[in-house]
Amino acid sequence: MAKLKFPFILFCFLFSYIAAHAQTRFTVSGLVKDASTGETLIGATVKLGDGRGNGTLTNAYGFYSLSAAPGKYTLQVGYVGFETFSTEVDLSENRQLTVSLKGGNTLKEVVITAGARRDENVSSPQMGLEKLNMAQINSVPVLFGERDMVKTLQLLPGVKTAGEGNTGFYVRGGSSDQNLILLDEAVVYNASHLFGFFSTFNSDAIKDVNLYKGGMPAQYGGRLSSTLDISMLDGNSKDYTVQGGIGLIASRLKFEGPIDSGKGSFMVSARRTYADAFLKLSSDTSLKQASLYFYDINAKANYHFNDKNTLYFSGYLGKDVLGLKNLFGTNWGNTTATLRFNHIFNSRLFSNTSLIYSDYDYTVQSYDVSNDFKVLSRIRDFNFKEDLQYYISNNHTLRFGINAVQHTITPGRISATANSSFNPKVLEDRKGLETAAYISDEWRIGDKLNLLYGLRLSRFDLFGPGTFNTYNAAGTITSTKSYDAGEVVQSYMYLEPRISASYIINSENSLKASYGRNTQNIHLLSNSTASSPSDLYIMSSNNLKPEIADQVSAGYFRNFKEDAFEFSVELYYKWLQNQIDYKNGAQLLANENVESQLVYGSGRAYGMEMFLKKKYGQFNGWIGYTLSRTERKFDEINEGRYFPSRQDRTHDISLVGIYKLNDRWSFSGTFIYGTGNAITFPTGKYQLDGVTRFYYSDRNGSRMPATHRLDIGATLEGKKRKRYQSSWNFGLYNAYNHKNPYVINFKDAENDTTRTVAEQTALFGIIPSVTYNFKF
Repeated sequence: MAKLKFPFILFCFLFSYIAAHAQTRFTVSGLVKDASTGETLIGATVKLGDGRGNGTLTNAYGFYSLSAAPGKYTLQVGYVGFETFSTEVDLSENRQLTVSLKGGNTLKEVVITAGARRDENVSSPQMGLEKLNMAQINSVPVLFGERDMVKTLQLLPGVKTAGEGNTGFYVRGGSSDQNLILLDEAVVYNASHLFGFFSTFNSDAIKDVNLYKGGMPAQYGGRLSSTLDISMLDGNSKDYTVQGGIGLIASRLKFEGPIDSGKGSFMVSARRTYADAFLKLSSDTSLKQASLYFYDINAKANYHFNDKNTLYFSGYLGKDVLGLKNLFGTNWGNTTATLRFNHIFNSRLFSNTSLIYSDYDYTVQSYDVSNDFKVLSRIRDFNFKEDLQYYISNNHTLRFGINAVQHTITPGRISATANSSFNPKVLEDRKGLETAAYISDEWRIGDKLNLLYGLRLSRFDLFGPGTFNTYNAAGTITSTKSYDAGEVVQSYMYLEPRISASYIINSENSLKASYGRNTQNIHLLSNSTASSPSDLYIMSSNNLKPEIADQVSAGYFRNFKEDAFEFSVELYYKWLQNQIDYKNGAQLLANENVESQLVYGSGRAYGMEMFLKKKYGQFNGWIGYTLSRTERKFDEINEGRYFPSRQDRTHDISLVGIYKLNDRWSFSGTFIYGTGNAITFPTGKYQLDGVTRFYYSDRNGSRMPATHRLDIGATLEGKKRKRYQSSWNFGLYNAYNHKNPYVINFKDAENDTTRTVAEQTALFGIIPSVTYNFKF
């Protein structure tokens, strides 16, 4: 922690300098809330007077701060889908003002945008940011009718799905573990249920979703490609409500209400699938005894002690259970907990202090008498964060903070009975500490230039106890050393500069550019595109250096038709260092020498993203197109040449349309097309002891067939009643029944071993769905 002394002194100096040179100005600050539920509104627009140089957006907790010379002003507060609030304020002293916005009349239209101001696409210096709101997510048809924010994100340019029906995703050429996924600031390591067919995020419990693809602000770190920042609902502080839905294979229920007459609120939401209930209808006895389900619970509570102090607690628990009785069982899940304390020091300084716990574990068990075993693996984090926002002026917002995360990885504990052919084995736990300090400034320079720039100092320390090997390029142990508890095995420290800029050509057009460096010390080893219980996490070590990514991007942004339409085109190039791959035939599971199975190299990713979105009106949606290339280079693979990574897809197209016919009926549809993934197919075969063996040459030298699919949906709103609301959601996944390839296997033709046959397996044909939703 001594390494953080210099940044801390720097922060104190800046704070003192700003305070000493501030002019005589007064500040109006406070919260912006939804009048009907008491939920704070993220990204609401707040303006003083005409707003030129006197406008801001509320932060992640609904807080705003605006300063001006003494005088009388008109304060205007707006949020998409709500009535604009306006009042006169006399800035003869600092003022606190909490604003509650009433919902507007939007029954005749669908709004496809988050709550930020209408022209943010042009004016904001932030690049590569995608915002989603829940109305948008709930309108898009998805697999089995289960609303899923991750699958909606996969329809955006620069974001690619890991496979048919899968919630795994790749961002701008990065692998799936290079995405930082946060749920109320807690890291979610495996964001999928049922091997990726559902995400861990129950849409009923989600308030706000932001995906950073490039130009990542300095407060985020630890991953190379993206940050998915998800906020849960706080809960209704005005009234008790029950909301839920009943679908073909899953149901969900949410309960929320006030605490202590509205001084606080709570929210509890639960979901469970019952696919295993259908298995009991099978005539196969073994299937009747099978387990196949998941459940998850989201909970959150908050309490406002006074205008300056608020305490939040949120948690998530999710578990998957899969198995056949007396044969095998697999279960895995995430647990997170976040305790946050918001404190407003004064009208300009806002603080958020967080204590965070994250746990991901999986268990694989065999019940066979002769092969009885149980394998347990997990990763557990304890995290402390201190984030501060200082509103220097209406043109300057300074953010700074520190972060410390203790990681403990249990790579594998194998237990077995005395009669089992497996031997008990315990791999040593690995412990590490990630620390960081950051400073970031958003600065509006006149009417034309906006900057968002910052610096992040990150450090990683790997600690004992344990025995650590050093391997050469061939994977042979060259030295071994034992370390005591708390003794440092290896340390790494990096500076990560970040900068984004926008140049406003006029009110409808802007140019933007960004550069950012990110490092990563937690690495996922997996041979599958889908999330698997056998996935293994490891930390940077004496053999494995931190991964590094440098990304530059530039783009043109335009709004037209009074900001109802957004258009953007972005170009990006990413350099990747210290990338990881596996040797041919690598053994990953329960291998104490797993680092000997790895190879290290570099990579690059580059492309163009085009996006056209209609945000308001009776009919809206978007068109997204990505042209990209993603490559890796390892001395041990393909003779040291660049080759396509498995997430490389040249073309990706998505079309989304939502049409509100009237107050009761709305219709939606999505169409996707994508180049097939890079894959390694056999290039020859030979016979050995009468068995055909296939020969493979270049890694990822072939392509899967292209994928395309049309999904359609319809929603029927129930008749309006005083307390009870309901709707029916109908969907058709893969409407024209196209068999997209999931796996292609090669085998000898029947009765002719000289011929080879390729067999394609598709997971889904046409799938209808129906869900009944209710609220009272």
